[in-house]
Amino acid sequence: MTAHNTQQPNREPEPDADQVQKPAAAGMFARISLTQLTLSVLVLIFLWQWLDAHREISAMQQQLAAKFAEMDGNGKARQIMLEQDQEQVRELFAKVTTLETNYAEAQNQQASLKALYNDLSANRDKTVLAEIEQLLLIAEQQLQLSGNVKAALIAMQSADDRLKRLNRATLNGLRNTLGEDMDKLRALPNVDITGINGQLNNLIGAVDQLQLVYQQHVANEDEARAAPPKDETSWQKLLREIWQEMKQLVRIENTGNAEIPLLPPDQEFYLRENLKLHLLAARFDLLSRDENGFRQELKTAQTWTERYFDGKTNRSARMLDELKKLAASKINVELPDISSSLQMVRNYRLSRENEPKARFEERPGEPKAQR
Repeated sequence: MTAHNTQQPNREPEPDADQVQKPAAAGMFARISLTQLTLSVLVLIFLWQWLDAHREISAMQQQLAAKFAEMDGNGKARQIMLEQDQEQVRELFAKVTTLETNYAEAQNQQASLKALYNDLSANRDKTVLAEIEQLLLIAEQQLQLSGNVKAALIAMQSADDRLKRLNRATLNGLRNTLGEDMDKLRALPNVDITGINGQLNNLIGAVDQLQLVYQQHVANEDEARAAPPKDETSWQKLLREIWQEMKQLVRIENTGNAEIPLLPPDQEFYLRENLKLHLLAARFDLLSRDENGFRQELKTAQTWTERYFDGKTNRSARMLDELKKLAASKINVELPDISSSLQMVRNYRLSRENEPKARFEERPGEPKAQR
């Protein structure tokens, strides 16, 4: 077999894809002119600026929307707060109106209370002055009628206490005059009118218990007769009684008096009553400060007691002793004149009654006082 050495022709290697694209691109760029390239660049720059401006505008729109939303929320909040403030203002206005009404009512009540207080104060002053005048009148009557300095001082001290509680500066002059009159009474010597009066009452009550002169001797004999000796026989008792009866027939006694007044029972009653009347008259003279009449009545009572009653008994001796002491007592004291304080309080009371009542004057713009 014949071998055929067939030689094939050499093929060129195929070009790479990148190598093929590069000449194409280079050709394309070669075909683009400078003007076109410039325009392309400008277009690209314009697009980039447009996109950037659009992005910024979008961002600004979002910010504005957020701001508007925030402003809208703040506006609603402010609207709510404004409505709340208006509501509070309306409430405050209503409260202020109520307060003004209450203030006007309070002013009216204050004016009414002030007028009422003035009326009550004036009436109270008049009442107290009338009471003080009555107390001073009682004090003057006690001095003039009975000369009772102690009772007059008590009445005047009560009047001074009323003036002190009243506490009025305009009454200081009256208090000073009243104090001077009380000092005059305190400076007087102490005369125990009440004690002397009590002693006279005791003496009047003791008159019925006094024994007459002849009654005392009869009583002594009755006592001797009423005490028989012990272990007395019937014959001794008979003889003793006969002897006592014989002694009663004739009795000789040295009484020391020129004569012994013998009074029947009815005259004894009048004697005691007249003695009581003399003591009562002495009591009346004591209360009226008649010292001469007082002593004269006591001397008469002393004379009657010494003459008709037995001075040897304890009751008669004690009564005579008390009559002598009372007759030596000084009851007449020159009393001072206290009419100045009484006249002063009368004048002050009359001046208060004659002065016009104060009225509440209304000021312009103020509500009238309610009555």
